[in-house]
Amino acid sequence: LHDALPIYQQEKEMGQRFLITLELYLDLKLAGQTDDLNNTVNYGQLCVDVEEEFKKEIYCLIEKSAEKLAEFILINYDLVSRVKVLVKKPWAPIGKPLEYAAVEIDRKWSTAYIALGSNLGNKEKNLKDAVKLVDSTLNTSLLKTSNIYETKPVGYLDQDNFLNCVVKVKTLLTPKALIHVLLDIEKQLKRERLIKWGPRTIDLDILLYDDIITCDEEVIIPHPRMHERMFVLKPLCDIAPYYMHPILHKRIIELMENIEEK
Repeated sequence: LHDALPIYQQEKEMGQRFLITLELYLDLKLAGQTDDLNNTVNYGQLCVDVEEEFKKEIYCLIEKSAEKLAEFILINYDLVSRVKVLVKKPWAPIGKPLEYAAVEIDRKWSTAYIALGSNLGNKEKNLKDAVKLVDSTLNTSLLKTSNIYETKPVGYLDQDNFLNCVVKVKTLLTPKALIHVLLDIEKQLKRERLIKWGPRTIDLDILLYDDIITCDEEVIIPHPRMHERMFVLKPLCDIAPYYMHPILHKRIIELMENIEEK
């Protein structure tokens, strides 16, 4: 290991050659119909942009370089929904007869639905402040916001009514990274966890994230009680009535109607 360290330092100082292969996923239907470059990705400009971005930073790992390029493309090229990035490093100082070392990653925008609730202080302001903070989160963009509804408390009843809404976002964050962001927003808005289901300035929960199902206690998706709660289903139905629950295999509007019938 000690013998290898000067080599890696020399690589940083002198530079290395890399081969980058990109595979973009986007809808080409309109470009094929119109023959208009504005409806597709200008791959000439993309190559220039990627080379410029790649040269901005000196990386210790090609893994990081691949992640940064994927992030750069998804953020700056709106038509691209998914990208595969392959970074090859020929003549890597491995000491073995290998043609190259390489890393390939596959990244895409994900869609998440987040429930918001507040029943302390200026409840409507709390919701709006939380929505702004979610929208300002790195690599996350607000797509839709539901109406705001006043609802009665559930579980712990000796408290004020809630205001609730749901937002739809697109994000490059993993579910675990996203939930950490939401917990941080709760702290910024002075959330205190004193009583289970008790009063709170703000409450943020991930309801759905693409069609994934997790068993991680830190972030359970879909939210385990969302199908039982009208204060979640009603605002969610505003913006995603036909979204299919990945476990129950029922649309959001059906889940809401099931509660209304009881």
